[in-house]
Amino acid sequence: MMIEKHISALLYRYQCVTVPGFGAFITETVSARYNTTTNTFVPPKKTILFNSLLAQNDGLLANHLALEEHITFNEAVALIQQQVALWNANLKENQAVYLKNIGELSLNAEQKIQFEPVGSTNYLTSSFGLTAVMATALQNDLQKEETKVVELTAKNKPRLQWMRYAAVVAGFIGLYTSVSTYQEYAVYQDKKIAVEKEVQNQIEQKLQQATFVIEAPKVVKEKIAEVTAQAKPFHIVAGAFKTEAKAQILTDQLKAKGYKNAKYLSKSKHNMRQVVYNSYATQEEARQELRLIHEKVNKDAWIYIEN
Repeated sequence: MMIEKHISALLYRYQCVTVPGFGAFITETVSARYNTTTNTFVPPKKTILFNSLLAQNDGLLANHLALEEHITFNEAVALIQQQVALWNANLKENQAVYLKNIGELSLNAEQKIQFEPVGSTNYLTSSFGLTAVMATALQNDLQKEETKVVELTAKNKPRLQWMRYAAVVAGFIGLYTSVSTYQEYAVYQDKKIAVEKEVQNQIEQKLQQATFVIEAPKVVKEKIAEVTAQAKPFHIVAGAFKTEAKAQILTDQLKAKGYKNAKYLSKSKHNMRQVVYNSYATQEEARQELRLIHEKVNKDAWIYIEN
């Protein structure tokens, strides 16, 4: 029996979930932050740590397992022991143990268990459904408004220079022209201030309206997914990994950057999982998108054709 789904369910409600005879998964709350690399606002979340020293049975996991599977407490303890024995056997053979929605366990050079969490699941219930918010649109709007100010400056500059030149021609005309120049400059300053205020107002409105988007739950139908995958055999690859946990981490990073169709494929014949930006029905479509990715994102990306 796979008990990681029960561990995952308990992590939403408890700070520490102990697997008797193996170790404990501990959650730590991290505040919302701004990621300067991906230009995204990330909601608050719980990160997961692992401590192999906390292995004493506190009854939490066994009791939950017994209630969910409709078995006795002793039977639940026996099932946990069987699962722990299987995990330990895999680790001794230098095989990584992947726990879905939790992370990956492996042995380091000192034969101690090391844990690498998967960042796709947020166990903080108060942040349920919240996703990262891109800040690119706001920056683009700001750049557009700054361009307006520059264009306005360039438009009025020749006129001001002409007025100043006219002031030198004659003394009495110069007095009139100086006054006229000052008035024109004042008008220009008023327009510039108005544009800058408009920019600031739009920025404040966007910041006030910024919120985390709750995505509707997706219904996955295996048959439809198989047909779609077969119809789009051309993939643009961002990277390839042996472990599912690392493939999941890169997939989450690509989605945070705006690649909503990012995913990782099943193992190839070389035992690697390719993480892809997107998939395409024709090779020409894939090549066109690959050129853009080479120019702006990743010059090492390549096209993988799925048989």
